[in-house]
Amino acid sequence: MPRPIIATIDISALQHNLQVAKARAPNAKVWAVLKANAYGHGLERGLRGFAAADGLALVEPDYALRLRELGWEKPILLLEGFFDTADLDAVIAAQLETAVHCGEQIDLLEQILPSQPRSFKLNVHLKMNSGMNRLGFPPEAFRAAYTRLRALPEIGNITLMTHLANADDAQNPGLPLQEQMARFEKGVAGLPGERSTANSAVDLMHPELRSDWVRPGIMLYGATPGGQTAESFGLRPAMTLTSEIIGIQKIATGEAIGYGSRFVAQEPMVIGVVACGYADGYPRHAPTGTPVVVDGVRTGTVGRVSMDMFSVDLTHIPNVRVGSKVLLWGDGLSVDDVAHAAGTIGYELLCAVAPRVKMVEI
Repeated sequence: MPRPIIATIDISALQHNLQVAKARAPNAKVWAVLKANAYGHGLERGLRGFAAADGLALVEPDYALRLRELGWEKPILLLEGFFDTADLDAVIAAQLETAVHCGEQIDLLEQILPSQPRSFKLNVHLKMNSGMNRLGFPPEAFRAAYTRLRALPEIGNITLMTHLANADDAQNPGLPLQEQMARFEKGVAGLPGERSTANSAVDLMHPELRSDWVRPGIMLYGATPGGQTAESFGLRPAMTLTSEIIGIQKIATGEAIGYGSRFVAQEPMVIGVVACGYADGYPRHAPTGTPVVVDGVRTGTVGRVSMDMFSVDLTHIPNVRVGSKVLLWGDGLSVDDVAHAAGTIGYELLCAVAPRVKMVEI
């Protein structure tokens, strides 16, 4: 028998969340982002859930090829582009679209593309570093990069792309949203091409920003990048992680619980042991009090999270027993709430679910 921890993936929730993304940007086309194995939900499940998207976007070339093998015929975008000649060969063979964010990538395109058939066209997404300072050409170098690409007959559409650092925190003093957008607008001024600037935060919170393509990621899986709750945006959790109570201990005042004896009972307690630990993807750094739902009652963790299990407070939950159902996050407990308590973000929790956790779909 497998351990009782199960991740249930709701395909209808993926479909619903995609419709929310489309409705919030009615004049834009949608790249559904499937990187990191569809944020931990499974590539094939994401493919079915986002069948109505205009295209799929991810960073892993091998996963992109897998999407083609699974029958996806619409556009696929590599958000980090290609990494070497073999990747570029795969981009060409599978008719992928690719980000271009550095001169080295243009060098390789200039070497490889002239050998392609005259009818071949490669669509690229030229990325500007408008202030996030990860990937992309600085605004002052953007036009020259565009000119180099446009000089290649094998290049088709050039989409103008950037990534926003603080769309969920528009007044962030490190880089306000409007300042970053102003840098982008200055850098692309006069250049033809569609624009791709909107991530989940822009799609949910900044409809005033123009974007021909939106690139929703976390919102498609029923969580948010910050600000309001997912529920308030009409999003539904796509992953529900559940387990069971596998042991119960009655603890006297003064007794300690777990590794390091970090938690000491201040009164008699009933403690349940949950079949879930950091080897399943639950955050080891989650502190005492991280929310958990047992038999429909909200309670909290107690003590340190171990590799395969952690403890929860059952003191005030009636009729609890070995085998009682435990909701770790999902339908009935937002992954964002759990992440906030653990000092992280919902993205990390969803992506970190381990291969040993059984996944089922509904």
